[in-house]
Amino acid sequence: MEKQQAEFPCPLTNGERILVAVDGSPHSDTAIDHAICMAKICHSTLFFVSVIALYPEAMKIADALEESISEETRRILEKAQEKARQENVPCETIVHIGPEPHKFIVQEASDRDVGLIVMGTHGRTGLKRLLMGSVAERVLGHAPCAVLVTPA
Repeated sequence: MEKQQAEFPCPLTNGERILVAVDGSPHSDTAIDHAICMAKICHSTLFFVSVIALYPEAMKIADALEESISEETRRILEKAQEKARQENVPCETIVHIGPEPHKFIVQEASDRDVGLIVMGTHGRTGLKRLLMGSVAERVLGHAPCAVLVTPA
């Protein structure tokens, strides 16, 4: 029986690598918890990715803002990493700075050959969603693998 399990990838992730989009929100925390649980069951490695969505114009104006946001992002990723380590789940953290977070998430998934992307959604609807767009929706539309979106 042990041999059969090794021949087939985990049905939850379809692979040994899970990318988790992290932004510090309660929805993101839920995604982290789900990903850690799946990684334990499937013996997967987690990649926590956070994208600091700063546009070039804003970066020119506010270098101090970028540093403050970067520090907060590092703290958020360290918290996620500590949760995974407490459960003996191997993980890495990744930070990107730039516009359009979905592109960085999709690119990391492709570059690292992940079997699953896990992310939270803020559950915005109506005008807010129309004006702001949805990172989760854009990831779903461009991801090279399965995507699990945890509900708000």
